[in-house]
Amino acid sequence: MPPFRAEHMGSLLRPQELLEVREAIREKGISAEEAGLAAVEKKAVADVVKLQLDLGFKAVTSGEFNRTRFWGLMWDEFEGTIRLQDAESSMFRLYHPDVVSLIEKDRKVMPGDSVIAGAKLTHNIEKSLANLHELQLVQAAVPQSDWANIKLTMITPAWFHMRYKQGRAYTKEAYSNDADYFKDVAKVYQDELALLYKAGLRNVQFDDPGLAYFCSDKFRQGWAEDSDNIGTVDELLDAYIALYNDSISKLPADFHTGVHLCRGNFIGGRHFAEGAYDIIAQKLFTDLNVNTFYLEYDTERSGGFEPLKFLPKNKYVVIGAISTKLRELEDKEEVKQRVYKAADAIAEGSGQTREEALKRVSISPQCGFSTHETGYPLTEEDEKKKLALVRQIADEIWGEP
Repeated sequence: MPPFRAEHMGSLLRPQELLEVREAIREKGISAEEAGLAAVEKKAVADVVKLQLDLGFKAVTSGEFNRTRFWGLMWDEFEGTIRLQDAESSMFRLYHPDVVSLIEKDRKVMPGDSVIAGAKLTHNIEKSLANLHELQLVQAAVPQSDWANIKLTMITPAWFHMRYKQGRAYTKEAYSNDADYFKDVAKVYQDELALLYKAGLRNVQFDDPGLAYFCSDKFRQGWAEDSDNIGTVDELLDAYIALYNDSISKLPADFHTGVHLCRGNFIGGRHFAEGAYDIIAQKLFTDLNVNTFYLEYDTERSGGFEPLKFLPKNKYVVIGAISTKLRELEDKEEVKQRVYKAADAIAEGSGQTREEALKRVSISPQCGFSTHETGYPLTEEDEKKKLALVRQIADEIWGEP
């Protein structure tokens, strides 16, 4: 059962053939059918699953090859959503690190990147196909006996809410307040997860840059200075934790849940969020009802391991100690020492030995290798070396999958 000792964050570098087909569809206006996208995607996913298995990874993913951006199309498939084209920048929290990166010179946001609720949100089983299609492509590439290990990454239920200014994540006709909106968001997530469980999924990783933004002094200051906001930034964090817990409240006990506090790995290796976990750690680890926390610890901007002392005894942590932004391969022994330091912090907080604490620790790269489909400093060979190093470190520390 997940988490496994060697993990990775989901996205992997896309093969050139897949990128070229997508570009042809986008630039030449030909259909996906004419371009042969389905066959190219199927082969690409099968190949990348084999790569992961050959490198000794259990929680295999699609590499997010079906997506242009890490959040995919799930929200576009919910009934009631509106995809905005050329959204006005006044709709957004311009202190939200991800939004800032998308603002263009003429104060517009990149087309197709903005989804709001234009009516009550509901889940349509006939329309919600993107995640299911992605899961089935991975299932086709592994024995059915290993389907439970497959990991599907999914955008946080708070993603679009956090990007927009107060009350702008939905139209006035759809919702009159955040509480009603959150209630329906949780319901569509419950339905989506139930659909995927029925199809064989047992392992989901929520990708959440927003939680990491709560560690950022810049974001906190921006929130405090925004007179439109209702409540404090910490009350917003409470609301998001409650939204998560509601979203996963109906999952069977054999469905593993994790959350990746993503600090950004955008085009060119850019990161978005800085700030240590200290300010949110106790509340997050204690109150958020996921099984596993995937934390980025590749640079000093993430702070020290002290906050891990708040990790409850029934929860796990995956230490993202290998960079997906820098081509240079990390020193194996240095990384192992960092993992031991993390275990020591957990041990101190829970009154355990290092060896006992290590049973709740895993290692991974700090983020995905391809948050967006193009534009990264690493080559596929670099990626293989990084993943092989993760597997080697895991073997030397734990000697188990």
